[in-house]
Amino acid sequence: MKIGLVGKPNVGKSTLYAAATSAEAAIGNYPFTTIQPNIGVGYVRVPDPGAELGVRSTPRTGRVAGATRFVPVELVDVAGLVPGAHEGRGLGNQFLNDLSRADALLHVVDASGGTDAEGNPTAPGSRDPREDLRFLEEELDLWIHGLLQDGWDRMAKRVQQENRKLEVALAERLSGIGVGESRAAAALREAGLAGARPTEVGPDALRRLASCVRRATKPMAVALNKADAADPGRLRSLAADVPGAVPVAAQAELALVKGAQAGLVEYLPGAGDFTVLGELTAAQRKGLDYIREHVLKPFGSTGVASALESAAFGLLRLVPVFPVEDEGKLTDKDGRVLPDCHLVPEGTTARQLAGRVHTDLAEHFIRAVDCRTHRTIGADHVLKAGDVVKVVAKA
Repeated sequence: MKIGLVGKPNVGKSTLYAAATSAEAAIGNYPFTTIQPNIGVGYVRVPDPGAELGVRSTPRTGRVAGATRFVPVELVDVAGLVPGAHEGRGLGNQFLNDLSRADALLHVVDASGGTDAEGNPTAPGSRDPREDLRFLEEELDLWIHGLLQDGWDRMAKRVQQENRKLEVALAERLSGIGVGESRAAAALREAGLAGARPTEVGPDALRRLASCVRRATKPMAVALNKADAADPGRLRSLAADVPGAVPVAAQAELALVKGAQAGLVEYLPGAGDFTVLGELTAAQRKGLDYIREHVLKPFGSTGVASALESAAFGLLRLVPVFPVEDEGKLTDKDGRVLPDCHLVPEGTTARQLAGRVHTDLAEHFIRAVDCRTHRTIGADHVLKAGDVVKVVAKA
């Protein structure tokens, strides 16, 4: 799964990326700090079944802390988007190309209102963050509209002459941005164009379709960054207006992650507090006191982990499942206990999970076993969050 970090310049995307991935990303108080996209691995939290099943998990990727498993997801932090990006303004073309394969977007917004439309610093509260939410959606819609509009008439005539389904042609046309046939069909239904003759889709309908394609293929969660610097009343109003929006203080998360790496604090990403371990300078202690009083106490966490989880679980509706090879020991062939956690879409079947592990397993699938109940489950059995499954296939 790939999450694209989007937003105008200078809102803290690279800070959030660095905090989430522990990677070095260029961070600066000016537009277009990020020129080439940063690509790395962040983590979302899920319950680890090891303790419940009486074993100690030894994951191949990610890690386990107590009863929590940190599961890797790919993050892409790209150049900031400015008005007119769909026409190539700023680094718009590169931005949009970098996001073409993202499964979901996390829109990082300056909740403090301290950056103008171009990402230049300005007085806190001088810009309404709602304007940034609107403009980014509009830019993405216009980008997709441009892809649709170019050669639409020729395509529409050909589709009708060949008596093809419009969703098939639409998926072919937009395959480069991750549009499949099912999502194309969903966008057509939402736009009121299901069953429509392609040559009868006018300019207004095409613009409406572009917006529906964006919602179907690039669902967007919102991180209200710099929440600690935002006016509390405005932040509450903004969060109420944007379902699923998460208050975030990416700079605080980055400070805590770096402090933990230096052995100064004990801190688990996403936690609501930390423990001081080492000797601190006066400046370090002041900074940590600020984080505790102005970030962790009012918001419960820095919000970075919650924002990623909003995209993975709220938007994409993924569920964690754990395939194993040995039903008794819950290991793989190398003896790793509960080695892998796959984040799969709701409704995934046992056979589909087998295909994610290895295509041969799906092709030669016989049955699967629920390792909790030791009951046999069939190919079409729908998996649920936390399932531990052994797949049995023909040799």
